[in-house]
Amino acid sequence: MTSLRFDAKVSASAQEALEAHTRPVYDNPGARRLFIGEFAHTERTQPAPGSEKEPTAKVRITSLEIPNHEQEGYVREALRFLHLQRTARGTLDDDGQLELDEHTLRLTGGQLSYIETARLRAALSHWSSYARRVLHASNLTVSEIQHELRTISDGLTAALNGARDDSEE
Repeated sequence: MTSLRFDAKVSASAQEALEAHTRPVYDNPGARRLFIGEFAHTERTQPAPGSEKEPTAKVRITSLEIPNHEQEGYVREALRFLHLQRTARGTLDDDGQLELDEHTLRLTGGQLSYIETARLRAALSHWSSYARRVLHASNLTVSEIQHELRTISDGLTAALNGARDDSEE
């Protein structure tokens, strides 16, 4: 597996953004600062075939900004949303509807947009895995492939429609 390593150097712009925080962080062991940042690939190490070393990509922080006290809540909310979007999980119930797992529901904080994002992310993850399994199945007939595609299509349609019952329309 490839590892990612951060270069100790940061760009001049990033260093400038950090200057006001250097002394307060030094004076307060265990201090934390929230930031929005960008990194860029600077170096790659590709071990020789048969080597026990793992490939690495080295990156350098090219820009970052640290929110002030009033902005920090918004940045934390964005961070929480991105984490939710990356980690959302769920399972299909007996009716083919997606149920988010307990951990994912806790991360949503009851916010409808977060719940919907998590639900769609979990559904896409499920149907992507299902399609991959079908893709790697050998010796499927044309009618079996059509059936599997219909199943995937129906599942994606159900995810788009949410828990809405189409018979009520």
